[in-house]
Amino acid sequence: MAMKTWLPMLEWLPRYQAAWLRADLIAGITLAAYLIPASLGDASLANLPPEAGLYACMFAGLIFWLFCSSRHTAITVTSAISLLVGASLGELAGGDTARFGALAAFTAMVTGSLYFLGWLAKAGVIVNFVSETVLVGFKCGIALFLTSTQLPKLFGFKGTHGDFWERTWYFVSHLHETNIASLLLGLAALLLLVLGKRFFKDKPVALFVVVASIVIASTTNPSSRGVKMLGEVPQGLPPIRLPAVQLSDLNELLPLAMACFLLGAVETAAIGRMFALKHGYRFDPNQEFLALAGANVAAGLGQGFAVSGGMSQSLVNESGGAKSPISILVAALVILVVAVFLSGMLRNLPQPVLAAIVLMAVAGLFKVSVLKRLWLFSHTEFGIAVVALLGVLGSGILRGVLIGAALSLVLLLRRGSRPHTTELGRVRDTDFFADRLRHPENERLPEVFIFRCDGPLLFFNVDYVRDRFVELLAQRGEGVKLAIF
Repeated sequence: MAMKTWLPMLEWLPRYQAAWLRADLIAGITLAAYLIPASLGDASLANLPPEAGLYACMFAGLIFWLFCSSRHTAITVTSAISLLVGASLGELAGGDTARFGALAAFTAMVTGSLYFLGWLAKAGVIVNFVSETVLVGFKCGIALFLTSTQLPKLFGFKGTHGDFWERTWYFVSHLHETNIASLLLGLAALLLLVLGKRFFKDKPVALFVVVASIVIASTTNPSSRGVKMLGEVPQGLPPIRLPAVQLSDLNELLPLAMACFLLGAVETAAIGRMFALKHGYRFDPNQEFLALAGANVAAGLGQGFAVSGGMSQSLVNESGGAKSPISILVAALVILVVAVFLSGMLRNLPQPVLAAIVLMAVAGLFKVSVLKRLWLFSHTEFGIAVVALLGVLGSGILRGVLIGAALSLVLLLRRGSRPHTTELGRVRDTDFFADRLRHPENERLPEVFIFRCDGPLLFFNVDYVRDRFVELLAQRGEGVKLAIF
């Protein structure tokens, strides 16, 4: 029984139905077709070679399915974490690409260690401390930042470093360097992706675009017109080893690992909770910490980088008909076959096509409709989302994550420090008592004052609650002979 509490596979695998296998195989193959081009794009965002994305998805998938409690969550590299890694390690690596890769892999292992500690401490509840409002603003900021990194690739010239404003100004001021062939190829890929999303929803359109662009590039040689290719992707499996880093690097990487931990925990829990409610099974966010721990350590040992649950990938997995985490294993095995036998075919993938794939994924992060709903619901909540958004644009991804987390905690403390307090009155012609501040028609009892605090009494809010009690009592005058808290 103890084994089943940390290895859910022992619980559901004996009950696995043979009729599910076909659905899981189809879902797994479909998921792999989506993951392969997405992992190449996210590796580019992380400033890592393309194979790092393949290795991360493959090794993480081989482990994640054993420990996860969700039946549909797909483990993958994500745009937000990839950009976080790419934007944070450049200075520490000092221009050494081998050291950059080692630092990224070690960051994944440190992130996995944080998840393991969280699992030991049963800290899965912490995912509820980051408000949805902050996440909305953060994702919108990520989308704009990602766009600023990919537009130069789409237009065929080299980008720059810096925050969103610096990158955007550089892009606008260097538009005269546009390579027409790159732009046309990238726009064609983007158009196909948009049409595919419109008319072939949840199908591996990105894979078709990748294959078609490789075929076209292999026969027409667009590199002679200045179009940059992906380049050589090593064939075979990487050696499984500890990253070549120093112990002193741990202090430098810990803030980045904590940011990856926070992003991955919140995103993965949100995905798992959504599918569990939809399909009627139990989701354990603390168990998911253990699955994320194993997946990240495996990705680091396999020369990948940090992973988490991916929303779009999980939707593809579910819509493909997945019945169990077996589909994650199938996807990982398909990527394994590609890495060992077919990776050489990827060298002729045009960079503008890869940029188009990333831009298409980014579009799903920036949701104007959600921002509109926030504005209509509460100007304050909208303002909070905007602060998180501007934190990402002005301070960078890593600081943006920390700003978002700090903002969530400040809001939590603010709401906890000023709980709703009210006087109660009798609802007319009943024996029920309810809020008089919201419903003044509720009747007061003669000589009786009834006070209610709609929140726990904590050391930082007792003064406020006491002052409200005295204030509302004073409004009743001197006729009160009994006060009930």
